[in-house]
Order: sequence, then C-alpha cells, then structure tokens
Amino acid sequence: MERIVAYCGIICSDCPTLKATQMDDNAERKRVAELWTKQYGTEHKIEDINCDGCLSKGPRIYRYCGTCAIRKCGLERNVENCAYCQDYACEKLSKLFKEYKPAQEVLDKIRASRK
Repeated sequence: MERIVAYCGIICSDCPTLKATQMDDNAERKRVAELWTKQYGTEHKIEDINCDGCLSKGPRIYRYCGTCAIRKCGLERNVENCAYCQDYACEKLSKLFKEYKPAQEVLDKIRASRK
C-alpha cells in the first residue's frame, strides 16, 4: 500500500481501519472495532470501521476523521497536508503535537524536504 500522510501528519496507511476497508475484511473490521472499543472506551461497531483515508473526499471516513478540525482546515485550504500550509504549525496542530509527537516529525520532515 502506498504511504498516505493525513493532513496532521499521522500515517493513514498504517491505520487498521483503512487497512480493513481496503481489504474489505469483516473479520478485521470486527477485530479493530473490539480493540478500539476497549482502547477508547466508546463503542465501535463493525460498520464504523470503514475509511478511505483522511485525504479522501468520499463518504467513507472514520467517524472521528469526519469531525476533525485539522482535516476540515486542510480540505478548505486545498493543501496536500499541513506541511504545505503557510500557517504551519497552527494552534490546532500544536495541540496534537503535544499529544502525538510522531505527527510533527513527519510534517517537519516533509517541510524540510521542500526547501
């Protein structure tokens, strides 16, 4: 699978929801739903485990991604991901980076390669 970098720098192509969707594998969807129900403390059903990735403009987006302010901003600004944004790193991203440093490392690397 080709590497897909979400607007925020998280690697979509590493996400088990995207993988289960691409494989159209209901057993994997069930496994992920059970895992995420346990991990996040909210119920996830098999039908929740459908996503074509953050960058997709189609209807199959994981429920959190459908409400993500970073994704919404990236779509509105029509950027490949936030590394290409003139306002990098904005307040929304900075908050994520405090919680998930690997996303910042990915986007910083992309920005550095553009110079």
